[in-house]
Amino acid sequence: MYQYNLDTKLFDIGDTQSPWAIRDAVEGVQIFGGIGSGKTTGSGRFLAIKYLKYGFGGLVLTVKPDEKKLWEDYCEIAGRTGDLIIVEPGGKYAFNFLDYESKSVLGKDAITENIVQVLKTVIRASEDKSGGKSDDPFWESALDMLLFNLIDLCLLAYGKVSVDLMFSIVQSIPKGTAALNTLFEENEEKKARSINPFKVAMNLANKNIQQLIRDWGSKRTVEETMLIDSLEAFELASQDAVPEARTYNLLYQFFFENYITLSEKTRSIIDFTFSAFLMRLLKNPVHSLFCKKESNFFPEDCLQGKIILLNLPVKIYQKVGRDIQIMFKYIWQRAMEKRNTKENGRPVFLWADEAQNFLHEHDAEYQATARSSMIATVYLSQNLPNYYANMGGAKADYRVKSFLGTLGTKIFHANADIETNKYASDLIGEAFMVDHSRTTNYTGQYSSSETKSLGLQKMVRPEEFVGLKTGGNSNELLVDAYIHKQGNPINDELNFTLIHFKQNYR
Repeated sequence: MYQYNLDTKLFDIGDTQSPWAIRDAVEGVQIFGGIGSGKTTGSGRFLAIKYLKYGFGGLVLTVKPDEKKLWEDYCEIAGRTGDLIIVEPGGKYAFNFLDYESKSVLGKDAITENIVQVLKTVIRASEDKSGGKSDDPFWESALDMLLFNLIDLCLLAYGKVSVDLMFSIVQSIPKGTAALNTLFEENEEKKARSINPFKVAMNLANKNIQQLIRDWGSKRTVEETMLIDSLEAFELASQDAVPEARTYNLLYQFFFENYITLSEKTRSIIDFTFSAFLMRLLKNPVHSLFCKKESNFFPEDCLQGKIILLNLPVKIYQKVGRDIQIMFKYIWQRAMEKRNTKENGRPVFLWADEAQNFLHEHDAEYQATARSSMIATVYLSQNLPNYYANMGGAKADYRVKSFLGTLGTKIFHANADIETNKYASDLIGEAFMVDHSRTTNYTGQYSSSETKSLGLQKMVRPEEFVGLKTGGNSNELLVDAYIHKQGNPINDELNFTLIHFKQNYR
């Protein structure tokens, strides 16, 4: 049985004998390295196997097709093959995210909030990546209102929420006053030709509300009935007694007085943003893996030592692979933060190679509390510009560096990117070093003098990262990297050192 403590040592850093413990792991790790630098086969491989050998559970996100085989090998080396859950098309695992979110809290209001947070997190992550996110709060508010009211409508009408229901309803909401005027016309030919899912849902929701009100009315005493002396008083009393009635009135007002009457251009942008996202969830393999079948694995399985690998690599499944992994990542993060670490203190890791693909707006907030939740984040990326390009939006550089500041350990492999190397050099810092200078004069008589002075200089200059060893037979399978960590010094009161990783580490 594994015993976990923040001070449990995972390894010594290089030759310094400075311990790197679970405490450091749960403060997060960022690994930078250019193409062929050995970041995955060097420090990445080393940390992954260490975490597995110490019994960590975890979530692995994938960009490249070979990552499944990589983690199968890691689990075999660590004796953890039986703990690996591979979620992939044609596999035996499925997770119904809407059903999970609906059952993870009590109360319909909480269900709505949960589902809205999940959906809009993924939608906005896509907007960040494309650079299409507007700073105008109107669009954010409009999308939020559509999400809240659409989910409430599904719950009131059908008692459940599904991607299929949401898509059919949002596609059939009338556009403009003219369409609204004909929505409830009693035209048998039109009714036979098509059934409007929005109209059906509204009618069914109203029918369910009226039944709840009748049930409430039948239970009132004579005295209570006599106190209600007008229709207005009855409506107020029924809304207090039946909260669903108030919810229905609010969504009716939203759809019929606000949303349907929006200008065509404004309405089209909101509809397209949401419908395009739902369309990706309706297509396989996503629909069968995450929307249709009953769940047979859950994020909480990681707390029992399971390693969930989402084998939907972005290089193959493109945007849909990215979106669904961001969605599961966000659900997983919230589940891990809810657990009681006093009852279950097992560390869990969140692993993402080419991590820039999976960032979302809540990452910095989540990472700020990851330590107390015993969550060890490991992000690998080639360079800083990758993060800038994928995070997008206003002040992307500040947002990226703010996020990186929440990761306590940085590992820098060989890199040809100027900005990343400068960032690494600046992070490692400066020190007073002796500067030797010699002056020679020859004016009829030779004279020479030497002076020494102290001056601030970079401890590791940016150009030094270019020449670090990148592994392979020519380097005897050794990969060089500078490691920098916050907190206790590593060597000689310094917080960095050069370290060597073996590509055949087992």
